[in-house]
Amino acid sequence: MIALIPGPNHRYLTGAEHYVLERPIVTFYPLDQKPVAVIPELEIPLFKRHPAPAELISYTDAEGYEGAFRSAMERVGARGKIIGVEGLFMRFFEGEAIRQCAPAATVVDATTPLAELRLRKDADEIASLRRAIEISERSLQAMFDEVRVGMSEIKAAAILEDNIRALGGGGLSFGTILHAGGNTALPHSGPLDYRIQHGDPLIVDFGATYNGYCADITRTVFVGEASDEQRAFYEVVRKANEAGRGAARPGLTCEAVDMAARQVFIDAGYEHLIRHRTGHGLGLEAHEAPYIVLGNQRALEPGMVFTIEPGIYRMGEIGVRIEDNMLITQDGAESLTSFSRELLIV
Repeated sequence: MIALIPGPNHRYLTGAEHYVLERPIVTFYPLDQKPVAVIPELEIPLFKRHPAPAELISYTDAEGYEGAFRSAMERVGARGKIIGVEGLFMRFFEGEAIRQCAPAATVVDATTPLAELRLRKDADEIASLRRAIEISERSLQAMFDEVRVGMSEIKAAAILEDNIRALGGGGLSFGTILHAGGNTALPHSGPLDYRIQHGDPLIVDFGATYNGYCADITRTVFVGEASDEQRAFYEVVRKANEAGRGAARPGLTCEAVDMAARQVFIDAGYEHLIRHRTGHGLGLEAHEAPYIVLGNQRALEPGMVFTIEPGIYRMGEIGVRIEDNMLITQDGAESLTSFSRELLIV
């Protein structure tokens, strides 16, 4: 059986959206009987809207959750069984509650088989991704139209996020990454109080959600003007992005796509400026399987959605990343993102 906490796997399998709280919520899915959910009493009304019915075993704050876990383990006949848990999501105290209340069961990490279920997107999932991307791209253009010299990174990010909400986005795929000047060499960092200057590179990595599905887009632009050196740096990344997108097709391995983009940097003498893989899967999570990285021999299949986001970074000076969202089709690949990849001056 598997044990799921609120999150992307639970939402994928049931359609229900719940939140991780300090009070544990764990639903057990045996192979041969109705699911059983351990849930705080105050969450019962929301949980009863659950499209996949489960037997509810609730607890109050005064009672604590241990008794509910023991009852659930008895109800699902956990003795001697294997219980698969979400190794990337389940917290220590939830895992310990399962182990202590079912000492004769074996608890294993089910991350890989759960990821396999979500690898290939169906038509409804792709439609939600398209809408999330459309909202993201419109929000990005509207933000670029407002960016001014002297504006802080924090203010620019706030404009972007307000646009997402105004255009119908369900929320943010992750915390917006927006940097200018030398800060662009920080691949993963939230906006700072740095004031945007004339001639700065400006990198924006963000995404809107729609029906829970995540867009993840990065564009690097220049404020006012771009020097010849900046233009040359940018052009190498644009070519790497193009190479990665062009390589993607059914049957090719994730590693081969990564290498197609990486080779552009190697040929240009920039291999030492590479700091991350070429991409990752996209769906109910902004980062999920398949990972477009060296060593991943997984072959691409129709319905897989992932990013192509090559980047190079010279610390304290400049970072450039261009990220698109790709869908593997029956005979090739489609870029779901359409925002211009040409060098843009804002």
